[in-house]
Amino acid sequence: MNGINLESYTTGPRARRRFTAEQKLSIVQDSYEAGALVTEVARRHNVGLSTLIKWRKLASQGSLLSMKDNAPAVSANELKRLKKENQRLQRLLGKQSLQIELLQEGLEIAREKKLISQKPLPGEKNFLSD
Repeated sequence: MNGINLESYTTGPRARRRFTAEQKLSIVQDSYEAGALVTEVARRHNVGLSTLIKWRKLASQGSLLSMKDNAPAVSANELKRLKKENQRLQRLLGKQSLQIELLQEGLEIAREKKLISQKPLPGEKNFLSD
């Protein structure tokens, strides 16, 4: 059975089997072979049809590598949400950088016109060195 170790599985009516990432990849690849029927591949590997379909979907979404690394696969919706959050944070960072730059310029102008003390403000050295 393509190197699947059945001895490591528990038995019983409600036993939950665990497949390694390599086993999942092997089964998915078997299901894509020419002339292969997904139902037959699932039956041959003693895997539920819905499970095999889910593995194939993950593979088609580019999660094949995450399956291989045993890392959790990220769904397309989650990826979209994360990209949106990343864009929001980048905009926020840009605004903060602009505010810091404007404050630094304002501080320099105020010192030139002697509107404020020439002495550094508390924490200013750390602030301006960034």
